[in-house]
Amino acid sequence: MIHPHESQLRYPLGDTLPAPGEAIEIAPGVRWVRMGLPFALDHINLWLLRDRSEDGRDGWAIVDCGIATDATRAAWERVFDHALEGLPVLRVIVTHMHPDHIGLADWLCERWACRLWVSATDWNAARMASQQTTGFGGESAARFFGEHGLTDPEALDKVRARRNYYASMVPSVPQAFRRLMDGQRLAIGAAQWHAIAGFGHAPEHIALHSEAQGVLISGDMVLPRISTNVSVIDLEPEGDPLPLYLASIERLRALPPDTLVLPSHGKPFFGLHQRIAQLKGHHDERLAEALAACREKPTSAAELLPVLFKRVLDLHQTTFAMGEAIAHLHALQSQGLVRPTSGADGVKRFSAPV
Repeated sequence: MIHPHESQLRYPLGDTLPAPGEAIEIAPGVRWVRMGLPFALDHINLWLLRDRSEDGRDGWAIVDCGIATDATRAAWERVFDHALEGLPVLRVIVTHMHPDHIGLADWLCERWACRLWVSATDWNAARMASQQTTGFGGESAARFFGEHGLTDPEALDKVRARRNYYASMVPSVPQAFRRLMDGQRLAIGAAQWHAIAGFGHAPEHIALHSEAQGVLISGDMVLPRISTNVSVIDLEPEGDPLPLYLASIERLRALPPDTLVLPSHGKPFFGLHQRIAQLKGHHDERLAEALAACREKPTSAAELLPVLFKRVLDLHQTTFAMGEAIAHLHALQSQGLVRPTSGADGVKRFSAPV
């Protein structure tokens, strides 16, 4: 059965996917590569852009990297052998600091003696997280989730045990980089690309738009089948990322409606404006459900999980879901619709006037 949201989007390649180690041309000078991930979300899309260096050498720019595993390195080597036409990689561009995007950036930059391009905020965040796990596991994360009602001892022990979670997928980050900023124009080969900063999902996510080609490399900001994770983590416990995310995708509505969207997960699609409307509607519904729960009784983020997520969650999904639930509660709080109180058990719950 096709979800009604799916029928509003159009997939130009249908169900065609690039085989491991291979690339599909999706637009002139733009090739699609797909790498595996060891999660329920089992893949990431990566992109090859025909490029030319400042000294006139022809080659490729890589956009996003995959996580640091032997399997991903081997898949990249097959891409290098079969999809680059004998040309070198001239630069590595990373949309943001999450492991599936920046994990192999250091290896790729060393492999090809080239530079990493990324926002300064995400470079700093990745460098810090690769050296000490914060926001992804360890004692601080377990304590933060406990304060928001996740009290299952086994789950909290598993969170504590994930002390090297980020570093296991991002063991190192290049020590030097070139900074990407909102509004920056990049000449990549014969094409001009426009950097668009987005917030709420990562510290300073950079999407890339080519007006001439009608293509948006959306990273994780706009995905066709799933909603982008928008979480509060222990590093910024009072954070309010959901309004930032919604404002960021609203900015993308200024792009032409016939833009071809190249997302990090799922398939390339047409229907950018429809998808932005769907995502806004999704979060409006989740906010309404969260508010109704808080009106019924004071509610913690953990108690909100079965309200917002109708399926059984594994630990990896639960940590993301907890961050999402807190983000929705903080969005309601910033609007003055709920207020937090700490109970005798030390758990923060949110209540709303009836």
